[in-house]
Amino acid sequence: LASGGTGGTYYAACVGLAGVYDTETNLKINVDVTGASKANIQLVGNGSADFAIVQNDVMQYAYTGTDLFAADGAITNFRTVAAVYAEVCQIVADPAIESIADLKGKVVSIGAMGSGVEFNALQILEAYGLTRDDIVPVNADFNGSATKFKDGEIDAFFVVAGAPTTAITDLSVNREFKLLEIDDEHYDILASKYGFYSKYPITAGTYSNTEDVQTVAVKATFICRDDIPEDVVYEFTKALFEKKDQLVVAHNKFANVDLEYAQNDIGDVPFHAGALRYYNEVK
Repeated sequence: LASGGTGGTYYAACVGLAGVYDTETNLKINVDVTGASKANIQLVGNGSADFAIVQNDVMQYAYTGTDLFAADGAITNFRTVAAVYAEVCQIVADPAIESIADLKGKVVSIGAMGSGVEFNALQILEAYGLTRDDIVPVNADFNGSATKFKDGEIDAFFVVAGAPTTAITDLSVNREFKLLEIDDEHYDILASKYGFYSKYPITAGTYSNTEDVQTVAVKATFICRDDIPEDVVYEFTKALFEKKDQLVVAHNKFANVDLEYAQNDIGDVPFHAGALRYYNEVK
């Protein structure tokens, strides 16, 4: 099971899952430390990994050979198993900025160069009629963006991660900010072109926000190689739902596991037959 870096949620969640599966199922899971989504798809694609956890937008790029995979080419020998939790597109801005449309002409961090965050940011800006040329773009990771914002070097920044995100929580101590909303009209524009987004509310009190803020999210999703036996994928999928109580103890991200969430708004990558077998059983 390809996961991510040792300090990240992917690795911790996968280690928790492996412990539960080792005792509660016939599956024995070895968790690999990796470079996360893009690297994980490459590992599954070349046969070095059987399963992986990835962002569903990065799955889409791989399957269609676009964006992050435009230079390397498509990888299509993998299948969807289940989406498990939201990775939230959070747009942090100076309180004077009212909407995403108002980012025109502003200095905005759109994530690390070539990252999934950068593509998310540009797609969201596109839904509001903006391009990279309409802003003053900065490429910085989450902590770098928060530092630049605190120091007044940028007007806004994008983060794609579970909410609350530490970089934003820590910022609350140092500077006031606003979370920008993606309204229904612009969500429809975004989703009509990029089918891997789903609506997501950042609930009141997550940060200093006193009201819910509607945004969008991509999904942390389990995938597998397309030639993994159906029975194996069936057992992996079944345990994800039927051993949920044990999984939640192992890692709190599994509290979000839900049959409808697992199957909807993921993108164009087909489900593995073993996963479909379980979903059809529990309809």
